[in-house]
Amino acid sequence: MTRMGRLALSSAWTLGCMVVASGVSAAPAAPPNGEATYAKYCASCHEQVGARIPTRSALEQMSPGRILRTLDFGAMMSIAYPIRRDERDAVARYLGHGSDDPPPLASAFCKADRAIMAGPARDSWQGWSPAADNVRYQNAQSAGLMAADVPKLQLKWAYGFAGDVTAFGAPTIINGTIFTGSAGGAVQAIDAKTGCLHWLYQSNGPVRSAMSVTAEGGKTTLVFSDQNGWVHALDAKTGKMLWRKRPEEHEGTRLTGSPAEYQGVVYVPAASWEETRSIDPNYQCCTFRGSITAMRARDGAVVWKTFLVDPPKQTGKTAAGTPTFGPSGAGVWARPTVDAKRGLLYITTGDNYSHPATSMSDAIVALDIKTGKIVWATQVTPKDVYNSSCGAKGANCPEDAGPDYDFGSSAILVKTAAGKDVVAAGQKSGMVYAVDPDQNGKMLWQARVGKGGTNGGVQWGMASDGRNIYASVSDVVRPPGGIGGPGPVGNANLDPNLGGGITALRIEDGSKVWTTPGVPCAPPRAGCSPAQPGAVTVIDGAVFSGSMDGHIRAYSTADGKIVWDFDTRKTYTTVNGAQAKGGSLDGAGPVIAGGMVLVNSGYPRFGGEPGNALLAFGLPGGN
Repeated sequence: MTRMGRLALSSAWTLGCMVVASGVSAAPAAPPNGEATYAKYCASCHEQVGARIPTRSALEQMSPGRILRTLDFGAMMSIAYPIRRDERDAVARYLGHGSDDPPPLASAFCKADRAIMAGPARDSWQGWSPAADNVRYQNAQSAGLMAADVPKLQLKWAYGFAGDVTAFGAPTIINGTIFTGSAGGAVQAIDAKTGCLHWLYQSNGPVRSAMSVTAEGGKTTLVFSDQNGWVHALDAKTGKMLWRKRPEEHEGTRLTGSPAEYQGVVYVPAASWEETRSIDPNYQCCTFRGSITAMRARDGAVVWKTFLVDPPKQTGKTAAGTPTFGPSGAGVWARPTVDAKRGLLYITTGDNYSHPATSMSDAIVALDIKTGKIVWATQVTPKDVYNSSCGAKGANCPEDAGPDYDFGSSAILVKTAAGKDVVAAGQKSGMVYAVDPDQNGKMLWQARVGKGGTNGGVQWGMASDGRNIYASVSDVVRPPGGIGGPGPVGNANLDPNLGGGITALRIEDGSKVWTTPGVPCAPPRAGCSPAQPGAVTVIDGAVFSGSMDGHIRAYSTADGKIVWDFDTRKTYTTVNGAQAKGGSLDGAGPVIAGGMVLVNSGYPRFGGEPGNALLAFGLPGGN
C-alpha cells in the first residue's frame, strides 16, 4: 500500500460497524442506490442507540457534503476505506438533508490592499520541494531564517480547516501566498504573513498533494490532484478552474503524490485504494496498475503514459470462489524527480497487490522524460506481494505474502562533494538506498536508519543540504492488548515510548553522521507515539521533523541536538474564525519561506490524534 501500512486499516475495519455484505466491482454497471448502500454498510450501527454512534435522524440533519467528508477523511474514514467513492457519495446524498456548511466569514478574506502573490519571488516554495531534485532544502535567502534564529521561532497565526479532523495538505508558496488543499477538498489561497484568505476552490475529493506551478503567457497555473483520481488546473491569481481531467479510469485510483513540472508538462503519479478494497473477501483482487501520466499544463492533454505492470489477467480463485487477477500494484505514491541534465524522470514504486510478482515493484525507476520509456529500474525488494487483507489473513491475501516494504517517498537527486550525482530513496523497510544514475541504477550504498515494517521506516520523505541526507522514521509500535485505550479515530493503540528517530547520512557512502532517537510521549496517552513518519525539511544548520506526539522539532545538522520544540497539540484561535485544534504530525512536512515555517497539525488515520490546524511560525516582531 502506501507509506503508512495497512495493518491498522484491517484492524479498524474488523472493529467497525459497517458490514461488507457483497462484492465490490472495479467498474460498476450502474450507479449505486443510496438506500441500498445505507442498508448494506451503515444500518447495523446507525439504526441502534449508542452513546458514541450518531442515529440516523442525527445524520439526516447533516448536509450531504459533511457526511461525505466524514466518510472520506473524517471520523468514519477507517471504516469507509474499502467502500467505493460512488457508494459513499450515494449514501451521503440519501441521508443528508441539512444545509451546506456556511462559507468562511467575511473577516477571513484579505482586504483590497493585500494583493495576491505580491511578495518577493524569493518567498516561495513551489511544490513538494522548492527544486525538481526533491531534496526539500531551502537556502538562507529564500528561508529568511538562519540557524541562530530557529530557537526564537514563535506562533504567528493559526488557520482552521473547518469541519475536518485531518490536516494533510502540502502547502505551496508563490511570492508570499500559500496554496494548500484540505481533507474536505477545499483548496485555499492564503497570505503567508497574515493568514487572510484570497480565494477558495472546492475540488472533487480530499487534496493532499502540493500544487505544481507553471507560468505561461503571463498566467501562473496551479496543477494538483485529489484522492479520488482527478487532476485540476487553476488560475493561481483568481482560483478559477482552467481544466479538470481524470488520467486513470480505474475506480480505485488514488492520487497522493504531487505532480512534477518540466517545460510546461506535469508528470502525475498514480496509486490506488484497491489494496484496502481487498479486505472484502468478495472483491476481485486486483487490477490496478501503477502509472505516470505526462499532461500538458495548459490544457491537460496527455503527452504520454507509462504503466509499471502489464495488463492483468485472471489467475485463479480464492478459497471463497472469488476470481483473482494479476499482475497489479506498483503504485507511485510520491512526486517524481526531474533530472534535466540526463533527460530522466525518477520515480519510486509500491508493492504488488496480487500475484504474479513483477520487476517494477519496490523499485527506483528512471523514465525518459520526453517519451515515458523505462530506461532502467533497480528493484530492492523482489516478490513483495501484499494487500490489506493480509492484516487479518483474509481470503484475498496472497500466498507467500511479502513484507509490505514499498516506497512511499520520492527519490532525491543529490551531489557528492566531488560532484558525483547520486539518486537516493528511503523505504518502509528502514533502509536508505543510493544508486548511480550514470550506470543504469547500479547500487552505490545502502544504510539502515530504522527497524522498518508495515508502518515503519521512511514514510513520506527525506531531505538533503548537499552535505548529508536526513531521514526520519516512523517505526510506530502497536503493542498486543494496547496501551491507554483506543485511539481517538483510528482505533489503534500506540506505544508511547517506542518508535521515531532521525538520522544524518553522508552522501558519499551512507555512513552515519549522527542519530537522534524519538522522544517518548509525555505524558503517555491514547493516540500518542514518538513515531516520526512525516517528511523532513532542512535549511542551513537545522532540519525540521514532526512527530505523532504533536511536536514539531528542529535539530542541529551538526550533531542532531534538538534546538527548538513546539507542542502543537492544543486549541487555537484562528485568523479565519474556524474552530481548530492540533494533533499528530504526519504526512507533508514543514514548508519554509520568507521567514515563515508552516506546519499542518492533525493526523488520526492510523490511530494518531485528530486535528485541523495550519500553523505559521516566525520570528518575534511585526509582519
